[in-house]
Amino acid sequence: MRTSRRGAVDPFIVMDVMEAARAAEAAGRSIIHMEVGQPGTGAPAAALDRLARDMAAGPLGYTVALGLPELRARIARHYRDWYGLDLDPNRVVVTAGASGAFILAFTALFDGGARVGLGEPCYPSYRQILHALGMTPVGIPTSLGARFQPVPDDVAAHALDGLLVASPANPTGTMLSRQDLAGLAAASAESGAALISDEIYHGLTYGERAVSALEVTDEAVVVNSFSKYFSMTGWRVGWMVVPEAMVRTVERLSQNLFICPSHAAQRLALHAMDCTEELDANVAVYAENRRLMLEGLPRAGFAALAPPDGAFYVYADVGDHTDDALAFSREILDGAGVAVTPGVDFDPARGRRWLRFSYARSTADIREGLARLERFMAARRAAAE
Repeated sequence: MRTSRRGAVDPFIVMDVMEAARAAEAAGRSIIHMEVGQPGTGAPAAALDRLARDMAAGPLGYTVALGLPELRARIARHYRDWYGLDLDPNRVVVTAGASGAFILAFTALFDGGARVGLGEPCYPSYRQILHALGMTPVGIPTSLGARFQPVPDDVAAHALDGLLVASPANPTGTMLSRQDLAGLAAASAESGAALISDEIYHGLTYGERAVSALEVTDEAVVVNSFSKYFSMTGWRVGWMVVPEAMVRTVERLSQNLFICPSHAAQRLALHAMDCTEELDANVAVYAENRRLMLEGLPRAGFAALAPPDGAFYVYADVGDHTDDALAFSREILDGAGVAVTPGVDFDPARGRRWLRFSYARSTADIREGLARLERFMAARRAAAE
């Protein structure tokens, strides 16, 4: 059977870890999930109630390709409320999750073979979507000193057509300051490279708020999602903000590639944006989980950590324990009943000595998971002596 080279993407390893954890649970084992970047909570209750009334009122058919006008207007208001920006709703595009936004952004911005820079470690699907679209992902090694983020000199040094940044980032949870973002935007503009800013973890921060790229430039393409702060992962709805000149291009692509995002998901998203009390309570849980992780992981033997400012991840250097994080993650699942994600998902070159721990679940789960890890690592050390 004929297949394309573009379809030969690497697996999304965290999904394989999830399947191994599911199989273990199906066999009767208790598993603590620290592998998946998914809130342990569902969509806000009040939003679900309002969606039920919407659905009872009549069928929810196609929407226009750019999304429900009232949702686009509400998202524009969100930028005023959170960032003090006066955003034209016409620049907002509702998408089939952030994944749909990346497909639209990459397709609208780049031709085949375009070189798009990714600061590694990074979310693995960036790389695979670019590959599937016939573009060239360019891994940029980052450093702890730069908080695992790219720096302005990387744009020219790697001859990039585009640069994708994430703040807060997955898997590290680190953020870019306003000055950092401004420097990357200026370097991109000087080199003629497009800047794409992944902001799906905005709202999940534990000190300073995250800065949007729209605060330093109108030329960036910003991607966001209802999956993380708004706790709507399975509903698959996100958004992007594009420069005015790109709107019609993205609209034509969206019409043909997706027709429109799910109407029900869009209506739920609209209602969820008014549920800040419930959503902020979720963030308070993550903040407590983060505190427990930063105390408990070093006790278990994972002391070399990236400093997480946001999201719900801790990225830990496990090079003192292994040079094969994938095998180590399987050992932890089998021996401790804790599912974690190996760093090779995020950094093919250097990730063999890193693990990502997610603290998106309940605080009770995090306490239990840390206790299991501490016991497992103590037994592992004892066996090695």
